[in-house]
Amino acid sequence: MSKLSHLDESGAASMVDVTDKCVTAREAVAQAELRMSPETLALALSENNKKGDVLSVARIAGIQAAKKTHDLIPLCHPLMLTSIKVEFDVNQKAGRLLITTRCKLSGQTGVEMEALTAASVAALTVYDMCKAVDKGIIIGDIKLVEKRGGKSGHWKA
Repeated sequence: MSKLSHLDESGAASMVDVTDKCVTAREAVAQAELRMSPETLALALSENNKKGDVLSVARIAGIQAAKKTHDLIPLCHPLMLTSIKVEFDVNQKAGRLLITTRCKLSGQTGVEMEALTAASVAALTVYDMCKAVDKGIIIGDIKLVEKRGGKSGHWKA
């Protein structure tokens, strides 16, 4: 029977051993898109949302999520992130909100999961803060856009 790399000697799942990997600068960029009515997006951008400043809360939620990825995703390494950014691109007319997250560190493993988790949780936060007004908000196109560092080098979608 062949041994699978993600299983330990007992056959149980285990974290990938990164002990022998080189410490390099690593960065990942992820995105999530929300589609909603232009009226809902206008409310999300205004000071009139009952739950507060939607984008500020979503930004903090995304940052917290990146920092807690190892608690949310089994077998992810806890990482000492050195930078987490959450940015928003608004297309008011189309009712489209694009969330872009960027995570960085110097380490032995990549930060793709942290960037993806940040984008996902920021999107969920926007949904939560606007769902009373519009239950038809669509969260979609959650994806890795770019990564740098490590053995595989630079990758861009």
